[in-house]
Amino acid sequence: MADLLQELNSQQQAAVAAPAGPVLVLAGPGSGKTRVLTYRIAYLIAALGVPPYQILAVTFTNKAARVMETRVNTLLGGKTDGLWLGTFHAICGRILRREAAHLPIDHNFVIFDADDQITLVKRVIKEMGVNDKDYRPHQVHARISSAKNDLIGPEDYPIENYRDETIAGIYKAYQAYLVGSNALDFDDMLLYTAKLLETNPTVREKYARRFRHILVDEFQDTNKAQYYLLTHLASVHHNIFVVGDEDQSIYRWRGADYQNILRFSSDFDHSQKILLEQNYRSTQTILDTAVAVIDDNKNRTQKHLFTDRGTGERVTVYEAKDDIEEASYVVDTIARQVMLGRAKESDFAIMYRTNAQSRLLEEAFRRANMSYRLIGAQRFYGRREVKDLISFMRLIYNPRDEISLARVINLPPRGIGNVTLEKLQNYARQKGQSSGEVLLSLGGGDARQAADALGRAADRLQSFAEMLTGWRLDLERMSLTELFDQVLRDTEYQAFITDDRDEEQDRWANVLELRQVLLEYEDQGMAQFLEAMALVADQDTLPETLEAPTLLTLHAAKGLEFPQVFIIGLDEQYLPHSRSMDDPEEMEEERRLFYVGITRAENCLYLVRAQRRRSPYGSYETMLPSRFLQPLPDELIQGRISRPIERRSTFDMSVYQWDRQYGSPSQRKRSAPPKAREQRFYPEMHVEHPVYGEGVVRNSRLEYGDETVEVYFEGIGLKALVASLSSLEVLGEE
Repeated sequence: MADLLQELNSQQQAAVAAPAGPVLVLAGPGSGKTRVLTYRIAYLIAALGVPPYQILAVTFTNKAARVMETRVNTLLGGKTDGLWLGTFHAICGRILRREAAHLPIDHNFVIFDADDQITLVKRVIKEMGVNDKDYRPHQVHARISSAKNDLIGPEDYPIENYRDETIAGIYKAYQAYLVGSNALDFDDMLLYTAKLLETNPTVREKYARRFRHILVDEFQDTNKAQYYLLTHLASVHHNIFVVGDEDQSIYRWRGADYQNILRFSSDFDHSQKILLEQNYRSTQTILDTAVAVIDDNKNRTQKHLFTDRGTGERVTVYEAKDDIEEASYVVDTIARQVMLGRAKESDFAIMYRTNAQSRLLEEAFRRANMSYRLIGAQRFYGRREVKDLISFMRLIYNPRDEISLARVINLPPRGIGNVTLEKLQNYARQKGQSSGEVLLSLGGGDARQAADALGRAADRLQSFAEMLTGWRLDLERMSLTELFDQVLRDTEYQAFITDDRDEEQDRWANVLELRQVLLEYEDQGMAQFLEAMALVADQDTLPETLEAPTLLTLHAAKGLEFPQVFIIGLDEQYLPHSRSMDDPEEMEEERRLFYVGITRAENCLYLVRAQRRRSPYGSYETMLPSRFLQPLPDELIQGRISRPIERRSTFDMSVYQWDRQYGSPSQRKRSAPPKAREQRFYPEMHVEHPVYGEGVVRNSRLEYGDETVEVYFEGIGLKALVASLSSLEVLGEE
């Protein structure tokens, strides 16, 4: 074991060989935390003679558990029989099956997955006669899940209003169904185990004495239930060894609480705190950049991150004129480096805050005839909501498209099941028509014959048939985006996809991103749009193992590393995200998310933003540079942001006041189809926009062969609108 310790640096050695008792290891990014955990297990067994069956090691993923087990077996030559090593849920499952006599279920319980849980919530809501539009199943389930993670059962659910009372009733019935089904959901596995150890001293002491040493990975990502579960298991001996980093806690929305690190020091007297600060991944410049960002957060332990890898290149800060140029800059930079032999395609990662931001990147790669990989989500054009709406447009353009019809005829659900669809298809075959043509006859003037032949099925099909008939007429008289908006209104698609609290923002953002794509084809028409979409879809055939640049969200980047990293969208409302603006805790998490992204880079880091971004409604919005760029020291970066920062502080957040000048048209000139336009809007004009309402013109200028109008809307703020696309109407002058 002494030879093994020589393979570690001094900080790692101190952690691995720490005396028994509570130990908190704060491990900076790239500092070898997995190495420390595996060596600690090996040290306990080989040096201190602890039997493997008296050791419990807890991870957050099965992959991490497998990696750790393999490394420990390698270090000890396979002498780990009896070691308990797994995820929180796996460990809890083993305990609950052994202790089922103390539970309202027996040891043969089943575990309901996410789909099972939502199905059960829907059933309860229906049986209780609750309106599922007021109490959306995914949102109700999220409230139940959050309560369980906070160790709150249905009988203790806090009630402050009628809505809380209704959710408490759903929670109670939902839990009763689980028990009646001899089932647990994922949250129950933590809740039942924590409650069992809390309320049953005999069981608590049994496992506390069984596991003489407890080790925990990614401690900053534990929630309340997991924290109290661990404290119960360590209640006899206090031999608990946790590794984490509050600066890398980015899952608050899942219930993770980085303040468990602070609680650890107060709940376990005389705990040891050991810092791992030597980084083996990044250059010193990248580390200094990360520290400059994260030092603005409070309630954290300051770390001096250092490396033996040298200073490295300065961080590149690039300000694009718009979001299209932002994507082009990334792709062009990668292509140039590959062409010059300075890097290979797989060296690069492009990270962003939300999934919708991948769309322009994907298109830029396609235009450059370059491959790419997408991690953590489907490719933009392969995402469910995007494919749904493209299918609607395909069906409107070509009612004979049976594939698109089958996809959307019951979307959102309108009671058209497989039996009804089969009856429609059979009748269409008898008539020598497509199913879509039969629907058009149902929705048009020749409805009687089809209705008689289809019988009761015609009643279920009628509303969709009428919508399809109307959309076919709209295709001839509406623009593509107007037709798109009509489909959204008629189907109430937004309400349908925003039924999931965790995904609704990303899914609706993808819909708006697709609307923006349609704007680009307004002058070309539906045929060209659908053809382009078909070509884009060919990217879906690319293998995931492709040697290519990687596109991924910052959340998906946790635990990964790349030689060269681009972080795009460094604008206010994007990073930090708009939802964080009014919450100091959310703002700190956004800063941690940026920190995680920075520290994924090994050799080169690019921070990219856009002066303006196109909205789904035909306007360009002027963007403010992210406040996270402000603290970067000049000596660490190359490039600059065009406008100076004037900072004023409110509590622990920063708000920036920027020079209103946006730059001259010549600086922002890019190729665009020539359009003959005369200036129509002047300062102080009173105008009206179909989405933003009434406003006052502050400035207007001719550029890109069009007129860009800056309008102040009450309650919304200043918007930059493209006159030809924005349906802006003059009401008068102030």
